[in-house]
Amino acid sequence: MPSPLPAVWLSYAFRPFFLANALYAIVAILAWVAYLFGGWPIPLTWSPLHWHSHEMLFGWVPAAIAGFLLTAMTNWTGARPLAGGKLLALLLLWVAGRLMFLTASIWPAWLVALVDLSFLATLAVYVAVVLVSHKNHRNLMLVGVLTVLLAGNGLMHLGFITGSSHWLNSGEQLGLSLVTLLMAVIAGRIVPAFTGNWLRLNGKNSLVRRPAWLDRAALLSIALLIPLDLLPVSSSVTGPLAVFAGLTNGLRLALWQGVHTWREPLLWVLHLAYAWLGLSLVFRGLSDLSLLSATHFWQHSLGLGAMATLILGVMTRVALGHTGRPLKLPRHAIWSYWLITLATLLRLAASAQWLDYRWAVNFSALAWILAFGVFIACYTTILITPRTDAPRP
Repeated sequence: MPSPLPAVWLSYAFRPFFLANALYAIVAILAWVAYLFGGWPIPLTWSPLHWHSHEMLFGWVPAAIAGFLLTAMTNWTGARPLAGGKLLALLLLWVAGRLMFLTASIWPAWLVALVDLSFLATLAVYVAVVLVSHKNHRNLMLVGVLTVLLAGNGLMHLGFITGSSHWLNSGEQLGLSLVTLLMAVIAGRIVPAFTGNWLRLNGKNSLVRRPAWLDRAALLSIALLIPLDLLPVSSSVTGPLAVFAGLTNGLRLALWQGVHTWREPLLWVLHLAYAWLGLSLVFRGLSDLSLLSATHFWQHSLGLGAMATLILGVMTRVALGHTGRPLKLPRHAIWSYWLITLATLLRLAASAQWLDYRWAVNFSALAWILAFGVFIACYTTILITPRTDAPRP
């Protein structure tokens, strides 16, 4: 007898949260483009740009974090997955935050903050309880990252409430740096592991190298940027540090031997995402040193190139592996990778004024929407139906 849809859909966190992430990726960008070029009013009394950055950093990204982290924890700890009514409650808490932001003008700012902040706070507490109760202390640093991400969200809300651009910018910068660190930590675990396994299965000796000193340098350089972002530190300090972070993470990536994975889309997309991460750090450093003048160039290379590509890469792989399917990209799903890359390149071209701004931003948004639309089309059935328990390669 087939399992009821709600029981399957709410059996693991990746199922509802990956779909929610893809759907909101489309909704949030449609809203932003409608504001930029269609006259649709952003539902805040001011600072539409910060509304956009908030919903990307603290709305869209956390859905992917929740889907991945809550699923991965079951492997790390052996704990039962968050499922059923409790998972639905957490999902609805996230949905409530997004609805509050889409209608923020009709609510008191403190209420919007309370509802929105509740999601990350609840997620951090739950993750901490599971890790501590199962003595998985190695991963407790992720609770710290979630907590600081919550603080960045709180700073942005403080800015919305007080009208202070200082708090808005501080919260935004903290969010960008924290998500960068989180991506570097998670990708640093899964990408070389997946790559090494694939190389061995395809008859090659594992060429993947992970020098401990390089991992420490790559992660520490990103981590050091976080407190410096909140202090009155000269860009002559943050600029070289960001360039160093980009170069060390680029070297880290090179040693993972992604060049050998060109025949496997589920792998090369992860390497591509990490390449964007390293590049965005270099671009940030050059911007701090006034050597790159394009507006928001590094933020968009990070947001579209690194974040969106990594999120799509992880969601497409995890959804297959955790539903018992072979790790083979569904037909046409590769278009999500090409389209998000096109969206990134067009948005960077708009920032650098290499193309007409209005044309480039609109077509970048269209490519973004189609990328996540392809994911929804190819993966909805996978995410809402029972495991196939097919043997994994």
